[in-house]
Amino acid sequence: MGQINMSNPVIIEIQNLTKSFKHATEPAVDGISFSINRNEVFGLLGPNGAGKTTTISILCGLFPATSGKVTIDGKNLHTELDSVKNMIGIVPQDIALYPTLTARENLAFYGSMYGLYGKDLKDKIESWLKKLGLIDASNRRVSTYSGGMKRRVNLIAGVLHNPTILFLDEPTVGVDVHSRNVIIQHLKEINAAGTTIIYTSHHMEEAQNFCTRVAIIDQGKILTEGTPAELISRNAGSTNLENVFLNLTNRKLRD
Repeated sequence: MGQINMSNPVIIEIQNLTKSFKHATEPAVDGISFSINRNEVFGLLGPNGAGKTTTISILCGLFPATSGKVTIDGKNLHTELDSVKNMIGIVPQDIALYPTLTARENLAFYGSMYGLYGKDLKDKIESWLKKLGLIDASNRRVSTYSGGMKRRVNLIAGVLHNPTILFLDEPTVGVDVHSRNVIIQHLKEINAAGTTIIYTSHHMEEAQNFCTRVAIIDQGKILTEGTPAELISRNAGSTNLENVFLNLTNRKLRD
C-alpha cells in the first residue's frame, strides 16, 4: 500500500462537489459534502441516475469535478492525482476484462499496470484465483465464463496491488447468490486487513449487512448519512435499510 497518514482518522474529504455535463439540464452531482474514515466500508446508495457512479468516477480521478474539492489522505485529488492513484483500486460496474484472454492473462496485464511483476505478481494471481474458486478455469478465455466468474476476476484485477482505498461500483450486480456471498466475504477480509472500501449497490440488504456507514444520494444530493442502524432508527416506521431508502427517494420508478 501507499504511504498513509494514520494521525488523521479521515481518509477522504469531499467538499461542495459538483459535476455538470454538457447539455444536461441539472448537475449529475450537486454540491455534496461528506467524509469517509479509514478502514470504513462506506456505502453510497441511490436510485439509477442518482449520481453514484459519477461521484465514484470523480473520486477515482477518472474525470474532473466541475467545482469543489476532494482530499484523499491529505492530498488534493486535483493537483496530486498521480500520487493518489497509487493508493487506490477500482472495481467498475462494467466488466473491465479482455474476453479473448484467459483470467491469468487478464490479471497479469492489470497487475503489470500497477507495477507488479515476476514472482510477486504470479504468486498474488495464484493466491487470489484460489481464494475466489477460479483456479480450475484460470486458463480458459474469459468469454466462456459465467457472469459470477467474470465479476470475481473483475474484483481480483482491482485488489492485486493491495490498495489502501478500494472503490466498488455495483460489484455484485447480476450475479448468483453463491458468487455474491463469495465476493462479499472476501471484501470483508480485505477490509479487516486495513483497506478502506467505498461501495455502491442496489442490494439494500447486502448494504445493511456489509457497510459500517452509508449515505443515500438522489438527484445529485446527499439525502442522509449515518450507520445503517442510525438511519433505520431516525426514519419512523422503518425496520430495515430498504424501507429508509424507499421513503427518502419517494418510491418513484427510475429508468
